Amino acid sequence: MPRGLFGRSLVIIVMPVVVLQAVVTYLLFDRQWDAVTTRISRGVAAQIALFVQSYETLGPEKFAVEAARLKETSFGLAPVVVPAEKIPDTESPAYEVLRQTFTRELAKITGRPVWVDSESLDDQVDIRIQLDGAVMHVLADRKRVMSTNTHVWVLWSMGTALILLSVAVLFLRNQIRPIERLADVAEAFGKGRDVLDFRPAGATEVRRAGLAFLDMKERISRFVQQRTDMLAGVSHDLRTPLTRMKLELAMMKDDPSSQALKGDLEEMEHMLEEYLAFARGQAGEGAADTDIGQLVRDVATSAQRKAGTKAPNKTIDVAAGSGLVLEVRPNAMRRCVTNLVENALRYGTRATVSASQHDDMVEIAVDDDGPGIPPDRREEAFRPFHRLESGRTLTQGGGVGLGLAIARDIARGHGGDITLGVSQLGGLRAVVRLPV
Repeated sequence: MPRGLFGRSLVIIVMPVVVLQAVVTYLLFDRQWDAVTTRISRGVAAQIALFVQSYETLGPEKFAVEAARLKETSFGLAPVVVPAEKIPDTESPAYEVLRQTFTRELAKITGRPVWVDSESLDDQVDIRIQLDGAVMHVLADRKRVMSTNTHVWVLWSMGTALILLSVAVLFLRNQIRPIERLADVAEAFGKGRDVLDFRPAGATEVRRAGLAFLDMKERISRFVQQRTDMLAGVSHDLRTPLTRMKLELAMMKDDPSSQALKGDLEEMEHMLEEYLAFARGQAGEGAADTDIGQLVRDVATSAQRKAGTKAPNKTIDVAAGSGLVLEVRPNAMRRCVTNLVENALRYGTRATVSASQHDDMVEIAVDDDGPGIPPDRREEAFRPFHRLESGRTLTQGGGVGLGLAIARDIARGHGGDITLGVSQLGGLRAVVRLPV
């Protein structure tokens, strides 16, 4: 069966008609054609039997005179007797029905051997009867001995099948187009792209599916907006008491306990900054054509400059070609790549970022030479605030465990995903895959 709905619908509609016409055509050839051919050839065989009986009664000389008159009274059948000839000893090159009819009828009446050729001549059938020391040749028009209008039925069947196929293709294409449109819109929404011009169309069931999609889209958008507003609101409200606490700590005596509290406050402030950055990257931002290669280079430059102020020995290499234009939310995607790059520089001394296209996917890979993550713990790395029992802890180095979680959320919001693996540098390899 075809995989597409259009092909399957076409098969369901056209196949029964084609099978029916094939069966009818077969029965026509197998029965009606045989019956009609047998009936009309039997009459010709009876006429030729009269020729043979006349030859045997009149003799060769008188029959030769009579043969010219027989052509006018026998509907064009003109027997010609060739002396000292024998019919071929090969099998008659004729249709089985013709061979059996002439052999049976003439043998029953005259008892003479018969040889029939219906293939050598285009419009005539060559019939030969073995006489005593001679062969009687009779050339009969093809339409006199066999049915010749069967092809009209075949052409009619083929014509009606083609008309049916054309009509089915035309109407089915119009019925399938709204379904294809709904699938394209759903795919675009899954990739985080705007679908403002979609209106349900087509049959009632397709319209119901389109309306259900619009309702689902509205609920999902409302949920994302509410979550984003909540994150932004909570983060904004918490910054005020944090600021007061920082001021109070600044006026306190500088001792180990106050230093520990300052560290906690910095960590909380960093966490709130990540919340706010995530909220700004997701809320209300529309998708636009973005040069992924340029975005990767900008992120790498910014990360190198930021890392250089704290750890000059850390380096980052970029391998991103040009022409990788993708419709994404620019700020959100920038945040996704930034999180991965900063994560790589936090745990390693060297990182590489590459962007390339493979078939219908764009891949952004970030490699580092850090401790890496065991294969059975990589999925846990995407859980917010989760600490791994390895040399690479999501909260070490000032992180709060939201970098990978936010990056994956952004990638999935564009219809893609992030996977973790082993880098050629010996550390972790994070790959963002986005559909074109």
